[in-house]
Amino acid sequence: MKLFKTIGGAAFAVASLALQAQADTWDMPTPYPDATFHTVNIHDFAKDVAEKTGGKLDIKVHSAGSLFKHPEISKAVRSGQVPVGEFFLSLLNNDNSAFGADSLPFLATSYDDAAKLWAAQKPIVEKLLDQQGLMPLYAVPWPPQGLYTTKEIKTVEDLKGLKFRTYNATLEQFATLAGAAPTQVEVPDIPQAFTTGRVEAMITSPSTGANSKAWDFLSHYTDIQAWLPKNIVVVNKRSFRRLDADVQAAVLEAAAAAETRGWEMSKAETAAKVDILKANGITVVEPSAELMAGLKAIGAQMLEGWKANAGAEGEALLKAYGN
Repeated sequence: MKLFKTIGGAAFAVASLALQAQADTWDMPTPYPDATFHTVNIHDFAKDVAEKTGGKLDIKVHSAGSLFKHPEISKAVRSGQVPVGEFFLSLLNNDNSAFGADSLPFLATSYDDAAKLWAAQKPIVEKLLDQQGLMPLYAVPWPPQGLYTTKEIKTVEDLKGLKFRTYNATLEQFATLAGAAPTQVEVPDIPQAFTTGRVEAMITSPSTGANSKAWDFLSHYTDIQAWLPKNIVVVNKRSFRRLDADVQAAVLEAAAAAETRGWEMSKAETAAKVDILKANGITVVEPSAELMAGLKAIGAQMLEGWKANAGAEGEALLKAYGN
C-alpha cells in the first residue's frame, strides 16, 4: 500500500509539474482605460495568444495604470517585474531621440506617412530596445492629434500663457515654444485637471478627447492633425526566451495580427470620435492658415533641434523616411 501511495504521489507531482510547464500567466500593464481602442486591441491580442497557444500562455491585462503607472511600465518590463507591457513610444525619448520621431510636430501627419515613418523607425527602435533587454511585439498609432481649448484659437499667439497639458518631453518643448505653460497630466487625470484649472489646453487625439468627455470641461477642437504618435507593446527578452518555440511563434503571429488590426481601428476611430465630439457640443473647426503657419514653424524648429540630438540613429531614420 505504501508503495502504491509513493508511486501515486510521484505521479501526481509529475502531472502537476507538467501542467505548470503547459500553462503560464503573464501580467500585462497598460496605461489606458478599457474603452480606449488600444486597450480593446490588447484584449483581443491576449485572446488570440490564449487560443493560438492552446491555453499554454494566458495574458492578464491590467488596464488604466492599475498595476503600474504609465511612466513606470517600460521600466517594469525591462526589470522583469512583468514580462510584457504597453506604453507611449516617445516616453523613451530621453533614452534616445529616435524613440520620439513619431511625436515630432508635422513630420508625419497622415496614416500613409505614419506607416512610412514606422518602417524607417522600427529597425532602429528594435536595436535600441534590444540593448535594454526588450523586444517590440507591435506598435499602433493614435489618430492625428488635434488642439483642444477652452476658447477659439486663431493664431499661435492665442496660446501664449495658457496652461498646457503635456505627456512627454517633446510636447513640453512644443508648449514652451508656443509660449504656453506646460503641465504634465496623464490621461485619467485630464477631466480633473481642466475642471480645477490646472490646464486650459491640450494636444491629443479625438479618441482621448471623446473618452475623457472633453465637452464637460472645454469648448473647442481645432483639427490641426499635428502628428500620429504610437503606442508600443514590448516583451522582456528573457521572459520570451523561456517560452516554448511554438508558444513564441504564436505570440509573434498574434502580435502581427494586432498591429494590422490596430492600424485599421485607429483609422476608423478618427472620424467616429470627431463625430462624437460634435454631437456633444464641441465646436470643431478647421485651423486658420495663420495658425498652421505658426505651428509648422515651431515644428520645423523642433525638427532641427531633434536632428542635432538624434545622432547617427536620427540621421539614418530620416534618410530612410526620405526627409
